[in-house]
Amino acid sequence: MTRAATRAATAAPAGAVLVASVAGLGRLRPAPGTWASAAALPAAWALHAAGGPVLLALAAAAAFAAGLWAAARVIAATAERDPPWVVIDEVAGMWIALLPVSAGAALTGAEVLRLWPGWVLAFLAFRLLDIWKPGAIGRLDRRGDALGLMADDAAAGFGAAGLVLLAAGLAHGIMA
Repeated sequence: MTRAATRAATAAPAGAVLVASVAGLGRLRPAPGTWASAAALPAAWALHAAGGPVLLALAAAAAFAAGLWAAARVIAATAERDPPWVVIDEVAGMWIALLPVSAGAALTGAEVLRLWPGWVLAFLAFRLLDIWKPGAIGRLDRRGDALGLMADDAAAGFGAAGLVLLAAGLAHGIMA
């Protein structure tokens, strides 16, 4: 985080900064969003191991809600519409992208880590959609408010999840 960003972050409530930066993860450079997306992977594994796709979905929803709360406070305090150190949106989006992998493992009884191609595709597709921001994802991002900050990554997560489902269907002959 730059000195200016650090000063701006201190204007926001400490709890909001903690949530928004995912306990400081947003300070990693370069590409804090990619670091946060990568950090979301082992957390998703742990959530899946503890409660399957239901717990992962609940955690994604909770991260979205907490991020919405934190982002509103950070934006109000800093006047930045999408500070780069706010990475809770990447965590929520990445967990959404991984839902088909978690559900596939639960439905088939497979060990979730054996579905590694789905993990890789979910990560790459989410990062591509989050950075590129095509169509509705970009429109959500341009809102310039807390909902836009969170919703564009949720939309990227749903888009990546759709690509994971499509790839799984093709790979397993369901859509051939």
